[in-house]
Amino acid sequence: MKQPKPLPPPAAFYSADNYRSQDSIGWLMHRIKQSIVHLADKRLCRHDLTHAQWAPMLKLRLHGPHSTVQLGKELDMDAGALSRLLDRLEAKGLVQRERSSTDRRVVQVSLSEEGQRVTAELPAVLSEVFNAHLAGFSETEWRTLIELLQRLVANGEALREASKE
Repeated sequence: MKQPKPLPPPAAFYSADNYRSQDSIGWLMHRIKQSIVHLADKRLCRHDLTHAQWAPMLKLRLHGPHSTVQLGKELDMDAGALSRLLDRLEAKGLVQRERSSTDRRVVQVSLSEEGQRVTAELPAVLSEVFNAHLAGFSETEWRTLIELLQRLVANGEALREASKE
């Protein structure tokens, strides 16, 4: 088994004495996500889709069919909430669920033909929304931002793995 890479020591940028919400990476990322979701929802409302609905559909469009377990993990949703969400999307004719022929416990979720049609514009809408949020950034700044966010994600994943041990 591959040994996990040791975590670097924690930074010391925040402390109880200097903590301010306007400098909090959690608060700032939350605000950015709210703004992105709001603008994307506004653009996608003609399809009667909410963020909760288009997010899993985008995942299926970009990465193909998923098991319900995979989809739940990637979207950080419990089985009950995911089941209700998929019920709504299935009722709209946007996704289909199919039980595995080799393991009846496994259910595969995929986009229907209508789901493929509806999600065709998601990458363009999200690109426009992201680009609007990046107004005034240089390409170098954008690439640096992506790199920094990827490092935050990697650190978070490493911390999650370490907490399982």
